[in-house]
Amino acid sequence: MEEFQPRVFKFKAWNSEARLLVKLGSIDFRKGVLFKKDHILLQFTGMLDKHEEEIYEMDILMKQDEKYLVRWHEQHNGWYILPMPARSSFQPLHKETARTMKRLCNYFESEANAAGDR
Repeated sequence: MEEFQPRVFKFKAWNSEARLLVKLGSIDFRKGVLFKKDHILLQFTGMLDKHEEEIYEMDILMKQDEKYLVRWHEQHNGWYILPMPARSSFQPLHKETARTMKRLCNYFESEANAAGDR
């Protein structure tokens, strides 16, 4: 049996006050729950896109001319992608699939940019 190698847990966070995506220096922990005041934590999926960029929860990926949103699916206990803008059908996100896609930005960044254009 192979020696156990623990997964690396990485997070980015959407600072809802400053409306910026940031890498955190620290995360708070209370009763088994990670949190950061005024931030939405976004977990690293453990996958890379075709340009070796890390893919995080709520990232927008592109394959050909289609956009997809990365989400955790509670019932299936895994990373899934939803077609945008329809968001109607979940598809599992596997490492092989991720390697064929390009990370565009995070959903919160795209919404902040859209709000700034108004």
